[in-house]
Parts: sequence; structure tokens; C-alpha cells
Amino acid sequence: MTRRRFPWLSYLLVVTGAVLTVVPFLDMVMTSFKGADEAGRLPYRFLPDAFDLSNYRAAVHQLDLPVLFRNSVVATAVISASVLVTSSLAGYALAKLRFPGRDFVFRLVLSTMMFPPFLFLVPHFLILVHWPLAGGNDLLGRGGAGLTVSIAALAMPFLVSGFGIFLMRQFMVSLPDEVLEAARMDGAGEFTVWWRIVVPQTRPVLVTLGLLTFVDAWNEYIWALLVSTANPDVMTLPVGIQLLQDHVDPTRTTPIVMAGLVLSTLPVLVLFLLLQKHYVRGAMLSGLK
Repeated sequence: MTRRRFPWLSYLLVVTGAVLTVVPFLDMVMTSFKGADEAGRLPYRFLPDAFDLSNYRAAVHQLDLPVLFRNSVVATAVISASVLVTSSLAGYALAKLRFPGRDFVFRLVLSTMMFPPFLFLVPHFLILVHWPLAGGNDLLGRGGAGLTVSIAALAMPFLVSGFGIFLMRQFMVSLPDEVLEAARMDGAGEFTVWWRIVVPQTRPVLVTLGLLTFVDAWNEYIWALLVSTANPDVMTLPVGIQLLQDHVDPTRTTPIVMAGLVLSTLPVLVLFLLLQKHYVRGAMLSGLK
């Protein structure tokens, strides 16, 4: 009734939300083209005096951007692929297979979502430090640095997602059992049923989960910072940009940092624009379930 009486109010809220979301991003882009003396100038000016690409060249040089991009892309791709596969398989097992302890396992998965991620930072790091036969360790995990010096350390704590399993399970519960039973009667195994029938029907939700996982993994900072203290060669983009901002005069490096942030945002932005239709559909379906 409020929407019918005051239609302009809905449009005003949408426009206000869009402005509050877009303006900071545009300000970051504009600042990346400013000179060193423009970033802190008062009164503040939104547009730069001249659009100069020197900040982007400086960001590539000072941040060693190719290495940071490589580390971020490898870790994010591994995490996203692993979460999609494990969440889909576990969600299918918890939704459509009957085995002893199924409800207990599902409650255990739910319980993992109730603990703050920071609680597991030190245990995860200690497990990787004492990983047997890795990084100079012996069979008992002593004598070396374990997996903390390898790029695998960036991804291993995030290969399985309790939220992803919960999301996929809740959606798969609504899939008709008759179709799955018909496939089994035709001789299809459980893996074939999952791959040929379940996965195609859950594609929108998989895209939604993949995008959420990609963004979280790409922007991960605390764990990446902890791992990079053991081996700076596995440093990722968020860590590199933050270190540049902390250790150099901010009045001179703000435009360079903004240029690095723009470059680090582009992969997420492009991926979202390419999969926007599937993401919106998956979000709607997940909300309805």
C-alpha cells in the first residue's frame, strides 16, 4: 500500500542506495588518475586535473603486480573450484542419500558456521607448519616450515565451506526424488546421477556460491598476511597493497594505491558482469528455499 501511495519513495531509496554504492568506487577510479599533489588538496576535487596513467605504471612496478596477481588468481581459483565440488557433493549426500548419522553430520556442518573464522587462524597455521614431509619436515612434522612456505598454504584452510554445503543441501532437498530414482533404475550410479541430473538443475545456485566464494577468497587479507610472513613470495594483492600504503608516505602513494585497488577490483567486476544473470537467479532461488 505504501508503494502504491508513494511510488516516488521506492525510487528515491533505490537511487540513494545506488549513489552510496557507486560514488566511492568512482572516487577510487578518479583518484587513481590524480597526481601526487592532488590527492590531499583542499578543497577536494572529484575529477583529476589530467588523466595520467603513470600511477598504474608505478603500481605495476612498486607492487610487483604480476607476482601478486598470480598468487591471488591461483589461490582463488583453487578455493572456488574446491568449494563448488565439495559443497555440491556433500549437499547431494546430505539431501538425497540415506545413511546412519546423516542428521548428525548436517548439524555438525551447521555448527562450523557458528564459530568466528579468526578462531581457527592459529590452529590452521600450526597444522601447516607441522605438515609431514613438507618444507623440510620429517615424518613427524618436525625440522622445517611445512606447507607455510608454499602457495598451497593460501588455499588449504578454505577448501571446504560449511555455508556452501548448507546452501547446496537446502536447495537440493526440493529436487524431485522421482527423477533420481528413475535414473537409478536405468542403471546410473550415484556419481552419474549427481553429475548428469543434479548439477545441471543447481547451476544458478552454484554460480551464486562460486561468486561469493571468489569474492571472499580474492579479498582474503588476514590469513594471506599471516602466510606471507613465512614466505613473502606468496603475498597476494590485498596484502601487497596494504603494505605499500603502510610503509610509504600516504600523501605520495595514495593515487598509486588507488590504481592498485582498481586493478585488483577488475577481475571481480568482470566476473560479476559476465555471470550477473545467473547470480540474480541463483540468489532469488536460494532466498525462496
